[in-house]
Amino acid sequence: MPPAADFPAPAPGSDYDTVRRILAFITHNWREQPTIEAIAEAAGATPTDVHHLFRRWCGLTPKAFLQAITLDHAKGLLASSASVLDTALEVGLSGPGRLHDLFVTHEAMSPGEWKLGGEGLKLSYGFHPSPFGEALIVMTDRGLAGLGWVSNSVDGGKVVGGRAEALADMMRRWPHADYHYDPALTAPYAARIFEPKAWTPETPLRVVLIGTDFEVRVWETLLRIPVGCATTYGDVASHIGKPSAARAVGAAVGKNPISFVVPCHRVIGKSGALTGYHWGLTRKRAILGWEAGQAAAG
Repeated sequence: MPPAADFPAPAPGSDYDTVRRILAFITHNWREQPTIEAIAEAAGATPTDVHHLFRRWCGLTPKAFLQAITLDHAKGLLASSASVLDTALEVGLSGPGRLHDLFVTHEAMSPGEWKLGGEGLKLSYGFHPSPFGEALIVMTDRGLAGLGWVSNSVDGGKVVGGRAEALADMMRRWPHADYHYDPALTAPYAARIFEPKAWTPETPLRVVLIGTDFEVRVWETLLRIPVGCATTYGDVASHIGKPSAARAVGAAVGKNPISFVVPCHRVIGKSGALTGYHWGLTRKRAILGWEAGQAAAG
């Protein structure tokens, strides 16, 4: 583990700092259908501030954002979940070419390389601000290999702490790789990933999938889920030819090392429940709501 002195000072506060407080409050009080005034008070802001925050952050009003993260909305998305993947296959989005809104191109690392735990693999990493908190980006010379988050107790998830904890979580995936702190190398990827205007076919984002054959098949399927859509673990299992493997698919989704780009957040329970997320349900709600704004704008 690199010494703490290798890390720069944490990024200053952002819109997401307020958004996650709002989401945490709503998550615990949704049955009371809190007013905008109550939400603003919990966030330490005024109702006007909250309104402008959401318009600036995701392009939606607070009411529209809240509707986008409700169970009813999720159920509506699932009504067409099977056709989402069927359509992706029909129009030829199943190959390593144009896959979804980020225009991702991908390749998989060979099973032999994965079994070595990344031995001999050079990975560069950096921490960068994003719409969903501070992101950890990990690169190989072949493209993006990892995207995680620095999470706190409000975010929840399996890794709560600071930058060191986020990095350690990523390093456990490939324990024998050679890690180098190089934010200058990873910064252009952060700018590209989180800026919808940069999602163009002229600048495809290169991704390297490092996992078992089964995990890679699941992650490739996730790449076919468009922004503003959702599917279930069972549908993913069916599309990889393993209709009884929904539980195994869930485990593979949970191990996805490239959050957001490989959109594991778009897989939800068949009831419409959001279910678990490695980087916390607060962040999953934030991403889905933000994406609803991008879909509406598109």
